[in-house]
Amino acid sequence: MAAHDKPEGVALVTGASSGIGRALALELARRGRAVVATARRLDLLHSLSAEAEALTGAIRAAAADVTDAAAMRALFPAVEAAHGPIGLVVANAGIYLPVSADRPDPDAYARTIAVNLQGTVNTVLPAIEAMRARGVGRIAIVSSVAGYSGLPTSAAYGATKAALINLAESLKFDLDPIGIRVQLVSPGFVETEATDRNAFPMPFIVPAATAARRIADGLERDAFEITFPRRFTWWLKFGRMLPYSVYFPLVRRLTGASAGPSRTP
Repeated sequence: MAAHDKPEGVALVTGASSGIGRALALELARRGRAVVATARRLDLLHSLSAEAEALTGAIRAAAADVTDAAAMRALFPAVEAAHGPIGLVVANAGIYLPVSADRPDPDAYARTIAVNLQGTVNTVLPAIEAMRARGVGRIAIVSSVAGYSGLPTSAAYGATKAALINLAESLKFDLDPIGIRVQLVSPGFVETEATDRNAFPMPFIVPAATAARRIADGLERDAFEITFPRRFTWWLKFGRMLPYSVYFPLVRRLTGASAGPSRTP
């Protein structure tokens, strides 16, 4: 799809009640798209829909829990029956729960995997089925630069985001031949409820509205990965190539992570 062409069909955005998803739904509506915003918190979705009333496009609310595979399968035909064919799906829903190996929290791992990884799969598979018959569509999977390589307190979050990178790369081989475009969104730090809890420095952090504009721009192009801010994310890409003897000391120094066991007060 050329940058000047408008994609056909409704845009469906998961995790749209807050953060990047909310900002992206508004940005797409601002650009004239009909958007279906999904999340568990229906009251916030209704507020989002009301905020978009003055925009060129429109936002319609549809409550959905990405961890419920049956509900997600039912969502797609319901949306298409009410609003027309779905042309763009942004699998954005995710959570960030910091973890520490010296204070094990199995539930944090389970919840992170259920939402970030399985929730994305629950979104992508019915999206493929909805688009396959028409031979056209676009699926964007929102990962993170935390998926490039290991970072402190990110054993759960980073593992799921690394899996999403692999998922998007693998699906591209299967879906390109049948006309479904796959794109990977790998943001750096974005001002959201999730990053508000971070106590460490977050270089080049951008507002959610800025992130939304860059994602929307990227969705109008055919580049596989949408990543920003490049002055930060490309350094992290470079970090993947460093030997571990350099990588671990460097990340510890930049993040202030302890080289030994942490201690509670």
